[in-house]
Amino acid sequence: MAASTGTTVLQSQSVAANVGRRVSRPQAAQRQLISSFLGRGLPSNTDAFVGRAMVAAAGQMGQSHQLAVCSSLIQKADNGNSRRDLLRNALTAALAVFPAAAASAADDQAVASSRMSYSRFMEYLDMNRVVKVDLYENGTIAIVECVSPELGNRVQRVRVQLPGTSQELLQKFREKKVNFAAHSNTEDGGAVFLNLLGNLAFPLLLVGGLFLLSRRSQGGMPGGGNNPMAFGKSKAKFQMEPNTGITFDDVAGVDEAKQDFMEVVEFLKRPERFTAVGAKIPKGVLLVGPPGTGKTLLAKAIAGEAGVPFFSISGSEFVEMFVGVGASRVRDLFKKAKENAPCIVFVDEIDAVGRTRGTGMGGGNDEREQTLNQLLTEMDGFEGNTGIIVVAATNRADILDSALLRPGRFDRQVSVDVPDQKGRLEILNVHARNKKFGDDIDLKEIALRTPGFSGADLANLLNEAAILTGRRTKTAIGRAEIDDSVDRIVAGMEGTPMVDSKSKSLVAYHEVGHAICATMTPGHDAVQKVTLIPRGQAKGLTWFLPGEDPSLISKQQIVARVVSALGGRAAEEVIFGEAEVTTGASGDLQQVTQMAKQMVINYGFSDIGPWSLLDPSAQSQDVIMRMMAKNSVSEELQKRIDDAVKKIASDAYEQALQHIRDNREAMDKIVEVLLEKETMTGDEFREILSRYTTIPEVNRPEFQMEAASIA
Repeated sequence: MAASTGTTVLQSQSVAANVGRRVSRPQAAQRQLISSFLGRGLPSNTDAFVGRAMVAAAGQMGQSHQLAVCSSLIQKADNGNSRRDLLRNALTAALAVFPAAAASAADDQAVASSRMSYSRFMEYLDMNRVVKVDLYENGTIAIVECVSPELGNRVQRVRVQLPGTSQELLQKFREKKVNFAAHSNTEDGGAVFLNLLGNLAFPLLLVGGLFLLSRRSQGGMPGGGNNPMAFGKSKAKFQMEPNTGITFDDVAGVDEAKQDFMEVVEFLKRPERFTAVGAKIPKGVLLVGPPGTGKTLLAKAIAGEAGVPFFSISGSEFVEMFVGVGASRVRDLFKKAKENAPCIVFVDEIDAVGRTRGTGMGGGNDEREQTLNQLLTEMDGFEGNTGIIVVAATNRADILDSALLRPGRFDRQVSVDVPDQKGRLEILNVHARNKKFGDDIDLKEIALRTPGFSGADLANLLNEAAILTGRRTKTAIGRAEIDDSVDRIVAGMEGTPMVDSKSKSLVAYHEVGHAICATMTPGHDAVQKVTLIPRGQAKGLTWFLPGEDPSLISKQQIVARVVSALGGRAAEEVIFGEAEVTTGASGDLQQVTQMAKQMVINYGFSDIGPWSLLDPSAQSQDVIMRMMAKNSVSEELQKRIDDAVKKIASDAYEQALQHIRDNREAMDKIVEVLLEKETMTGDEFREILSRYTTIPEVNRPEFQMEAASIA
């Protein structure tokens, strides 16, 4: 028993030695660090202050590697690193220290929850199981490290409530050779500071992050300054010497608009030529036209040519959720413009802020109207804006306020419309500069095939053709790539060819019916190709080559288009019978109805007479104005209009049926070839048709090409 007890004592002493090495704290070094930290006060370098705080905390926890990290932070802070590096170092130290702090706090909580009675503590003391005693609260609280037999003679830390520190108890500690120490409340200042720092860490990091985010957002905000609520500052992009990379040489197809702007640029560069004869610089130029026609491109060309400061902003950037912000931004924009006069202010999509006042559902005193009123005042108010040229662009000029359009604000309204054939050729030449074309490409032919295409559409056409050329591993853009790109832009993606023989035959007769009726009706455009390859929702397509631009269309041409549109339905009825007519002509019938109504209501091409039977406001792009528009016709006149529309469609259908019956043999031969090849060119179609009948001279391609060149 004695031997066993002696062994236990030796084991407990060995464990006590290990525990002493494990839990011993460099108290002298810790006190020196803390006193050095507290004695120096709050350093001027905040990062060094944080680093020293981390040193004190890490020293309190006895983590040597964390002391090294924090000491490195102090050294870097004292060496004057950049703010970003210091912030990164502080976060690194925090990540090193706070997990250990959390572990230490968890350890203390475990000790607080493990309690031992005073009587059991005395039993352990008599049995030499007590290794170390730390006395707190004037000797009333003891943190005891003892060897627990329940834990396999491992050391555990427990909390013991003492009746007080007596000399007998201390004497017994000495007799049992127990390592004991008394701690005053002030010696735990490092832990108190650590707890305080831990509680304040997240709020401080949150506030600091918000502050840095605010500073960064203000740095990237126009007119940011030091005001975090700078909503009223203008968001216009300012360029003292604009370098857009675009000049007037890059603008084609809009010669009239380009001439107006070249005159404005000349006024800015050499004003004495105009002021000598009493001319004044225009205050505003409004660009009006459909999307994609080059309005913004013209503004970029002005910025590149004028050589004066340039402000650019979108109309939607004036309007905000806060009342008064839009008017404030207008004032700030023109204030900056006056400081840099002479200059150009470009407002894109001005209809977002310049809508007619008083027609909205929200009343007359809203944010948009305040912004518009301020814009009107700045453009031509009491003070004036000498030296500032306002250039604006919109595709909805009909909804702009009349006060905005008057001379003195927008002196000039420049129409930028879809280019004609000559303009399309010029645009194609501009976009073809950096592209390689095959020998079979004629840009003039492409311009002839693309009526209604805007400048953006033409640029997209050549780009799609170039992409398709690369996909097919060719070295130059060919005719096939141009044809496929036009088909894709107009009709959609290419679908899977049909395999059902009956459906394929029906579609072939339908498309050939369109082609025959178009070719045999005087005034129609020539057939460019017929294909059975589906695109979009269409199972087949018949393409026509316009002979001239559709700016002026005759009655004969419209009637020919109505007959051609009904040719597919007529072919189905003649070939397959009335019972087998399909829904494939639904889109054609919609076009027929629309064209017939326009002939009667808009153009006066009917027996009713040359009347315009539709209120102009009903054609407005504004939904509210269309709802308020009243049709200026009586019930009797409306019935006459319906009868006239029906007569135009019925007469055209009878004519289409006659063309199909007269050319049935030619149709069968053309369909046979089309089913075999799936795509037939216009020349191949006309060559077969001419064997069986005579094609009207006005519908021959050579005649139409000659007429187009004369026009």
